[in-house]
Amino acid sequence: MFPIIKLSSEFQIPTYYLIISVTAIICLMWAVRRSHIYHLHQKETLDLGLLIMIFGFLGGRLFHVFYESFDYYREDFLRIFYIWNGGFVFYGGAVLAAFAGICYLYFKDYKRLEDYLDLLAPVLALGYGLGRVACLLAGCCYGRSCELPWAIANKHPTQLYASLWEAGVLFLLLGLEKSRAQYNYFKVPGRIFYSWMILHGIGRLIMESFRADFRGPTLGASISTWISWAIIAFGFLLLLKKPLDSDI
Repeated sequence: MFPIIKLSSEFQIPTYYLIISVTAIICLMWAVRRSHIYHLHQKETLDLGLLIMIFGFLGGRLFHVFYESFDYYREDFLRIFYIWNGGFVFYGGAVLAAFAGICYLYFKDYKRLEDYLDLLAPVLALGYGLGRVACLLAGCCYGRSCELPWAIANKHPTQLYASLWEAGVLFLLLGLEKSRAQYNYFKVPGRIFYSWMILHGIGRLIMESFRADFRGPTLGASISTWISWAIIAFGFLLLLKKPLDSDI
């Protein structure tokens, strides 16, 4: 674990926020550069990316505050603004960011919604994978006790499991994107993104099965586990929603 980078006796930088900030910049730049692949406007892609980041940040924080640790924040609501102490939930951010993004595209270019989704799929995979590296260094999202050779601090490095899985998903998505020239199936807008939904959900289920940190109230499993199952099911539903005769 390496939660803090000390630059001097009086100035230090949280490793988590440094990596997340760099990741956000990389993902935003990559998304804009990828816009030409789907013949989308760079400005709208940039606006969409910024919107996703802002609402993803808010959603991740609010989900943590009001679902995972509300009793703690109820004692002093000013603690909500102490973001340097950590406390974010990926799925909370994903839900609010998705809502904001869809609303934006509804007024801008709703007919191209699924093209934007395909554009963003590899970017999301990259961002999530790098984000879990930040979690590893911060010491959050840790796993159960583990005596295997790759254990870190005698625990399953669930953050690395997630990062490695998402790295594989990233390269697979880029391969599917290139295959569109040969196979009609992935020429249909949305199918690359829906594939990411399924693969990400599976990877998250694997990660959740090894985690041991506090996950908030549960109904037989963590809320992230239930959301992962929903994402997988919804991904399959969307992937199969168009009949084969609609393929290009």
